[in-house]
Amino acid sequence: MLTAALPFPDIGHEVFSFDIFGFHLALRWYALAYIVGILIGWRICVRAARRPAIWPSAGAPMKPAQVDDLLTWIILGVIIGGRLGYVLFYQPQYYLQNPSEILMVWQGGMSFHGGFLGVTVAALVYCLRWRLPLLSTADLLALATPPGLFLGRLANFTNNELWGRPTTMPWGVVFPGEAAQTCPGIEGLCARHPSQLYEALLEGMVLGILMLVLAWRKGWLKRPGALTGVFLAGYGMSRAFVEFFRQPDLQFVSEDNPIGHALHFGTWGLTMGQALSLPMIFAGLALICWAFRMQQRDRDQKTTETV
Repeated sequence: MLTAALPFPDIGHEVFSFDIFGFHLALRWYALAYIVGILIGWRICVRAARRPAIWPSAGAPMKPAQVDDLLTWIILGVIIGGRLGYVLFYQPQYYLQNPSEILMVWQGGMSFHGGFLGVTVAALVYCLRWRLPLLSTADLLALATPPGLFLGRLANFTNNELWGRPTTMPWGVVFPGEAAQTCPGIEGLCARHPSQLYEALLEGMVLGILMLVLAWRKGWLKRPGALTGVFLAGYGMSRAFVEFFRQPDLQFVSEDNPIGHALHFGTWGLTMGQALSLPMIFAGLALICWAFRMQQRDRDQKTTETV
């Protein structure tokens, strides 16, 4: 029985809209989050590129003008990768039967892990084309990503999507819609974890502040690959943790699998979000160790040459 909960701030899906010549034009919160997140990330990259003191002796991986050029590649990587990731990871059977809907991104359906792979491919091609250092470029992009994650998760909340599991905690939210308000074993309305806000806090704010401090105050950009490792491990851990509070994707839920595990290992299982995050955690930790090891090797070489 619901005893205490927070009301959902139903501000709608659109920031503003208007009709012109028979067409309905609107700016949605989700689109605004993408636009503002990319602009903030772009400014972070430009500012970092203008600070040679925070980079290795070779300097920043690219000039500020090249950051502007790379931005177009990143936008394409986010959109194409995010959409294809959602299609392949979450609903492949549906889109196999309805291929014409794959390009209908305005209907919703984007995957962070797919977007991450799309950005990785776009950045890799750009770096190879212009012969830019891969790891330092990856560090630059990793530093600029958390603001977009923060705003994107806030947009998920205002869009009334990706809500959490039922809860009796006083900060639970009663989301609108029959699917959100109907919970197994609970009579009447039920409150749910605002898991979108949990992700915004961990993936966006906490991880973003940590990376800015490491980059500007602790000199981690001088270790190529280290900050990318922090992002991979930090995002993976945050996402895997929030999955315990997030409502599982409907395509993975059944009477035999009410928790929504996508992968089973004996008597326990992982959600799709956790399964996709584990490789990021392992890769991130390995990359951090490798970056520190390379820095120590360079120091030893310089000491030997001096002697």
